[in-house]
Amino acid sequence: MFNTSHTMKILAPLSILALTLVLPGCDQPAADKPLQYSTTPVDHSIRYRFAVHPLHNPQKLSEAYQPLIDYLNLQLKGVQIDLEASRDYQSYEKKFRAREPDFLLPNPWQTIQAMRIGYHVIAMAGDEEDFKGIFIIRKDSEIKIPTDLKGKVVSYPSPTALAAAIMPQYYLYLHGVNINQDIQNVYVGSQESSIMNVYLGKSAAGATWPPPWRLFQKDHPEEAAQLELIWETPSLINNSVMVRDDVPEAIREQVKKTLLDLAQTSQGQIILTGMETARFYAADDSHYHRVTEYIERFEKEVRLVESK
Repeated sequence: MFNTSHTMKILAPLSILALTLVLPGCDQPAADKPLQYSTTPVDHSIRYRFAVHPLHNPQKLSEAYQPLIDYLNLQLKGVQIDLEASRDYQSYEKKFRAREPDFLLPNPWQTIQAMRIGYHVIAMAGDEEDFKGIFIIRKDSEIKIPTDLKGKVVSYPSPTALAAAIMPQYYLYLHGVNINQDIQNVYVGSQESSIMNVYLGKSAAGATWPPPWRLFQKDHPEEAAQLELIWETPSLINNSVMVRDDVPEAIREQVKKTLLDLAQTSQGQIILTGMETARFYAADDSHYHRVTEYIERFEKEVRLVESK
């Protein structure tokens, strides 16, 4: 998990660092202080935490999103933003329910939860069309239609993953599968694990959504060649970017403008490609009301999103 105390930053060019190691009169030897690294210079100003929900494992998430954070830090004046990853959905949700991060990039279900405790939407991350559930199976599988999954294992990242669990389970329900009785649901912690469980034969099908599947095909081409996408759900609305209600308006507006303008620069397009995100769009809380309606219908017909 990445947080303010563990995020690594470059303190200075090596020549300056070498000089500080021999300066006398320090209370603590420089060699005893942990070195922190980043691609942006150190900033001793106000710090904000930007927590991205577990789209990937922490290492992959850092690789994908640290360039965005570095870019934000180059644009902002007087503040420093630190990227924060979480080991799983439950850890992430615990953080924002405690109002710990200043900025969030949550899934739409987490978005409506965060609204209730004082976070507000400032942008949508990616095209709406890209936010849908998909099912991955092995190419040598005998699965052809959803009811072929009866009696078998289906993997998901988390019970609260909207595109990668809730929407796929609603799809199965609408296609004749009682997800509470007909199949064994296993929640494996991450998008990549859901896919890998299929590759390893531990599950007959794995639910995920397009960005992790595209990344898996890039990172694991040999494994991906043995898998295929068999079904997809209708789209809903994509992940949001949110800010806590006590973050100054000037900072909120700077971050919002930087995100919305990102696709207009060549550097920004490179950053967006690394995140598997088309662009950021203007959005506010009202855009996510449809998620509340969708969840109410899902909980009435299929299952509770969280155990009470």
